[in-house]
Amino acid sequence: MKLGRLNHIGVATPSIEASIALYRDVLGATKIHDPFDLPAQGVKVCFVDTPNTQIELIEPLGEASPIHGFLVKNPAGGQHHVCYEVPDIHQAKAWFEGKGAKVLGEPRVGAHGTLIFFVHPKDMGGVLTEIMETPKGH
Repeated sequence: MKLGRLNHIGVATPSIEASIALYRDVLGATKIHDPFDLPAQGVKVCFVDTPNTQIELIEPLGEASPIHGFLVKNPAGGQHHVCYEVPDIHQAKAWFEGKGAKVLGEPRVGAHGTLIFFVHPKDMGGVLTEIMETPKGH
């Protein structure tokens, strides 16, 4: 397996609108995409472009959302995960499992419209890690 570029850093937030204001008004972000719901994952997301990656703002769509539990423990929000690209999601999943890492579920479509899976933080130096197949055309 070959690890690709850092695609984004996921940041959980109780309010995407408040986070957009922070990135725009305090940090000077000029390219902020429209928020959209991702019901299959129980979240609303919004991508903020930076010169070298993206920030994925993540707000829960309800109490069943995995982000809801994160915000119960971290009410102000915070870094939730990092996401790396790989050329082939199925090969990457087999590689991680072959190394004994706990893959959380099967590959599924993520916010970029490409297949993703997560690797448990205990197997990734304490960091929840999203693995994402490189979007076509990149």
